[in-house]
Amino acid sequence: MSAFPQDPFGPLDRIDLGVVPLAVVRHEGIAIADLREAFDAGYRAIGVLFADGRLIATGPAVAIYHGNPMGTFDLELGFPVLAAPFEAVESDGVVIAASTMPPGPATATTVFGSYEGLGAGWQGLVTRTLAEGLTPRGISIEVYVSDPTEEPERLRTDLILPVG
Repeated sequence: MSAFPQDPFGPLDRIDLGVVPLAVVRHEGIAIADLREAFDAGYRAIGVLFADGRLIATGPAVAIYHGNPMGTFDLELGFPVLAAPFEAVESDGVVIAASTMPPGPATATTVFGSYEGLGAGWQGLVTRTLAEGLTPRGISIEVYVSDPTEEPERLRTDLILPVG
């Protein structure tokens, strides 16, 4: 199963992440309180590159959290693209660089509704993953399948937890 399925994931689906090229904005040592500003500036800057044709999106927006999201962590936010930038590109004062989805086995689930429900969704996915005897790798991925301007109850976010 792909990281970007058309249909939602179930309570615990096992998937194998392939190497998917991404165009991302990187942030090091940030906290949850910094996310709104990081997301707004980052996605806006990448959007400029889509609008002028320098990048071509092949899937929905993603955020890849490295470390503990309840403390400080590193973040990559961006999109899967047809071809990642060969060199870093500046747009609106923001640097966009190449990355990939972290390849390997993972578990996944889907959360419907407001982003406020993501914490409970993550807690459920981690609990079910550990109950299966799997070990999270310290990476958490959110795939924002729906347009964030939709009504909160219509939002779909896929949660992916790479495991070792």
